[in-house]
Amino acid sequence: MAPDSIRIHSAAWVVPVDGAPIRNGGVAEKDGMLLEVGETARLGRQYPGATVNEHRRMALTPALVNAHIHLELSHLAALAASPLDTAFTGWINRLLQLRDRLGATGELAEQAARRIAENQYRSGIGLLADIGNTGIGRSLAASFPGQLLPFAEYLGLAERSLAKNMQRLAQEDDAALCSGHAPYSTHPRLLRRLKERARTLGHVFPIHTAEPAAEGEMIREGRGEMVEFIRQRGFWDGSFVPRGSGGTIHYFRDLGLLDSRTLCIHAIHVTDEEIRIMAGEGVKVCLCPGSNQFLRTGTPPVRAYLDHGMLPALGTDSSASNPRLSLWREMRLLAMAHPAVQAAEIFRMATLGGAQALGMDRHLGTLAAGKKADLLAVPLPEDVENEEQLYRFLVEHGEQAELDRILQ
Repeated sequence: MAPDSIRIHSAAWVVPVDGAPIRNGGVAEKDGMLLEVGETARLGRQYPGATVNEHRRMALTPALVNAHIHLELSHLAALAASPLDTAFTGWINRLLQLRDRLGATGELAEQAARRIAENQYRSGIGLLADIGNTGIGRSLAASFPGQLLPFAEYLGLAERSLAKNMQRLAQEDDAALCSGHAPYSTHPRLLRRLKERARTLGHVFPIHTAEPAAEGEMIREGRGEMVEFIRQRGFWDGSFVPRGSGGTIHYFRDLGLLDSRTLCIHAIHVTDEEIRIMAGEGVKVCLCPGSNQFLRTGTPPVRAYLDHGMLPALGTDSSASNPRLSLWREMRLLAMAHPAVQAAEIFRMATLGGAQALGMDRHLGTLAAGKKADLLAVPLPEDVENEEQLYRFLVEHGEQAELDRILQ
């Protein structure tokens, strides 16, 4: 291996994520892949003649992973411009009305989505999972500098829409990523078929899970705010059969949706028993603190997930339900709401947790030999002198730092 083709990036701190931060550390890289991570002095001896780039008073970290966003809703940011004064279903009504007025596609929607995607990359996102009902996400995937996974989202709870959705799904290319929207909006037989397809193709299966409390009431009893909303929309045809007990996770288990490639988005209103079920099946979770705060849907049981060996991912959700799409802000909001959760655990959620949730942890999420060399250089204040201070700064103040992207 020619030394002049190797680059060493050194910094005050290197944050591998899957191990302790390394003071006066560095990473050795060749052709966009990491060769080794360790102390700069040792790397210099191991790779004599390598080009050394110094990043003084900075921390080198992996790129972040935003495991849940709706880029096609970016032009509906007016919905989150002021505090919400209605229930969850009232917000959905406003979203549908505004989208009908502005259009679901077209130049306005496409430009807004492109702008948000670009901002995501500039803010440190290396991997982005987009959920959409249009082709906007797919069209942006090719130009996104990092990696963008576009999932086509299927909706339709009424029996009359089932055959059409099944036919559409059968015509999808095997490379296409597909998901169900939510248990309150997607027919159970369609959910089962979507999951069967994802399992056969080895795809991740994201689905909105236990976001509003009214979802549980619908699943258990077939009544409540969500049912009234669906009835008003003309989609409640009596074909949905309530369980009588249990919640969303029990419902998903009955449908055969739970395994290690199922990604439950939000997962706020779940019981300890349901968390045990999720952990036993290897289910992944993506938390969206900013959206939850705006929509007032509740606070997820973060500590319980961690105690059951689950490392949640983080997502921003969309501009329609979150006034600022920054994964750094999501970390800060989570830290404020859960002071017992350590900053190091939160930073792992924003990196390794997201990579695991999207099945990409062999390539991203940590700094280790053989992984993609997509790095962030985050400026540090002079008073960061130990590991605890380092992680606290990244989680609480990372959003204000003027970070650099390395090895683009």
